[in-house]
Amino acid sequence: MRGRIVAVASTPTPDTWRVPARMAIGAVLAILLGLVLVERAYRTLEITLSGAIISVISSNEVHVAGGRETVYFNLGGDDPIGLRMTPECSSVFMLMPLLLVTSVLLWLRPRQAKRLIGSLLIAGAAVIAVNQVRVLAIVGLVDWLGVTEGYYWGHTLMGSLVSVLGGALALVLFVWLGTRNGRTGGERS
Repeated sequence: MRGRIVAVASTPTPDTWRVPARMAIGAVLAILLGLVLVERAYRTLEITLSGAIISVISSNEVHVAGGRETVYFNLGGDDPIGLRMTPECSSVFMLMPLLLVTSVLLWLRPRQAKRLIGSLLIAGAAVIAVNQVRVLAIVGLVDWLGVTEGYYWGHTLMGSLVSVLGGALALVLFVWLGTRNGRTGGERS
């Protein structure tokens, strides 16, 4: 047994994975708290994005009153209307469950931190896009059916349907992307 060299690979212990994951958990929870604290500014940003999209697809004039979280559209038409982004209609409240689930999964699966953060970013973008689709559905139905009927069908029925289905699909996308098996950094997760 003389002259035999044995190489020992350094294998990370569970504690070395937990430290970055705990930092990621803290960051995700800080983002959650930050969104709660700046929720009104977030709604202003969200309605500004809606106004920009509406102005691209609409032939009528659009105005965003950021201080009121309101977009006014159809200004050149017979029935101008304003949509206010109320707290319960904002995508911030659809992002909260994603942030909370991310925190839990980071705690339970610290080795998948990169994958979980990536899936959070993708699903978060999907939630924001879904809320923009909801606003566009309201605008389109108001333009098509008139203010009373269009707002009822667009906000109450179609808007709720888009939000619930889109939010559920974003959550399923997040869980699928964040927990599926695959190669990450050369090792099996």
